[in-house]
Amino acid sequence: MSEENRPFVIPPSELIINDDGSIFHLHLKPEDIADKLIICGDPSRVDMIAENFDTREVDVTNREFHTVTGTYKGKRITALSHGIGGDNIEIVLNELDALANIDFKTRTAKKDLKSLTIVRVGTSGGLQDFTPIGSYVAASYAIGFDGVLHFYADEDEVVDHDFEKALREQLKWNIYGLKPYVVKAPDDLLTKITDGTDIVKGATIACNGFYAPQGRRLRGKLADPEMNAKIGAFEYRGQKITNFEMESSALAGIGAILGHKVLTVCTIIAGRKSEEMNTNYKGTIEDLVRIILDRI
Repeated sequence: MSEENRPFVIPPSELIINDDGSIFHLHLKPEDIADKLIICGDPSRVDMIAENFDTREVDVTNREFHTVTGTYKGKRITALSHGIGGDNIEIVLNELDALANIDFKTRTAKKDLKSLTIVRVGTSGGLQDFTPIGSYVAASYAIGFDGVLHFYADEDEVVDHDFEKALREQLKWNIYGLKPYVVKAPDDLLTKITDGTDIVKGATIACNGFYAPQGRRLRGKLADPEMNAKIGAFEYRGQKITNFEMESSALAGIGAILGHKVLTVCTIIAGRKSEEMNTNYKGTIEDLVRIILDRI
């Protein structure tokens, strides 16, 4: 076999495997994850998801990453927490893909690659009158204000360049050194999860912070104080920007590059136009979880 056709052997510094055979951050082994996953930011929310399971077979915690795998109505499902931000999503998606598609013994990619189905259930700030507090919103498009995807060579294969152009023009983009990117959700997964009238479809922005990147001002001044007003007025191909959160774009982009079907669905807990906030959102997130469990 010629050198160029020889499988790439991933060195120990790149694919880090713990002494017990688990992957570095998640502390999971390949057999520990299901093909269907529901992921969330809060580690304690994993137990809330798993309370609906009929059986449990895996329960592993390391740092902010808590994983429970079990069955729900005959489906094997993994519930996993990813912490806050696109940087954590980048870790989680790469390690899940490694668990599914890399042979840990040979440190090479498997010949037959597996496509995981991953739905992130989160909380979010609503930007439109039609997404009030308590609404459920699925990210038909994920807009990245985070920059994570720019480090991947195949970015151009998964982004919507026309949408990105309209975004820069309508927002009069002036945030130095950062180019927003846009990734469309898989049509089949979006249709399956939003079946019915209980989940709104919209474009979701994922930011690389909670305060200034989302237009919140405490003591630090905003580089573009009009950004949220421009975001609220944006429209392209009938798409409005419905909500802010912090993970959907890295999830959508890296997931698409690695060949997985991924989607973010959020419950709105903050009305950014009305300036209202619901910190007691447990009931709405529990209801959303049950919807996703039934449809994934």
